[in-house]
Amino acid sequence: MFSIIQAAGWPIWPLIASSVLALAIVFERFISLAEPKIAPPGLAKAVMAATQQRIPASASVAELESNSLLGQVLGSALQALNDKPQSSEDDLRAVVQNAGRAAAQRLDAHLSALATVASAAPLMGLLGTVIGMIEIFGAQGPVGGTGNPAQLAQGISMALYNTAFGLLVAIPALVFWRYFRARVDGYLLTLETSADQLLRHLKACGHIKP
Repeated sequence: MFSIIQAAGWPIWPLIASSVLALAIVFERFISLAEPKIAPPGLAKAVMAATQQRIPASASVAELESNSLLGQVLGSALQALNDKPQSSEDDLRAVVQNAGRAAAQRLDAHLSALATVASAAPLMGLLGTVIGMIEIFGAQGPVGGTGNPAQLAQGISMALYNTAFGLLVAIPALVFWRYFRARVDGYLLTLETSADQLLRHLKACGHIKP
């Protein structure tokens, strides 16, 4: 492996750093976007069942908010009713929307960096290819003369290794970015739908004043 890195020259080091960054983001996102941490199944129904008769106390709402990201969004509406029982539906929707924006920002964390790696890695590989081509041309001797075989081989190795490594970094990064992007979009839809259902439920139960 070290011989490959040595043959690829210094342009491969930014690619190696990018690959380490991409790998770290992928592991972090797999952990952070686990379903129990974002939208546990059945949580919205449990909250609506608990609010059938009355709004839970602030301590219970705080426990709900610490449960998951969905709990934070739903809990924001319940906490607003605890703080201001006369809140209108529009007031609660504004509170929920603000909580939803904060949740969306947390869901999107580091995805832009992963997308940047996917976009920049081929360009960094191309840079190494160009530098390798310069090495190749530098190895050519005067017309009718002999070139430097060692420099020629080094230029070819640098060009090919950087091109290949750039693609090896970019392709998985792009695949994981698309996967996480779809997963985040699904979670956002779940958060939005669950919040809307809760507000309709609270209004039907008479907890929201007309």
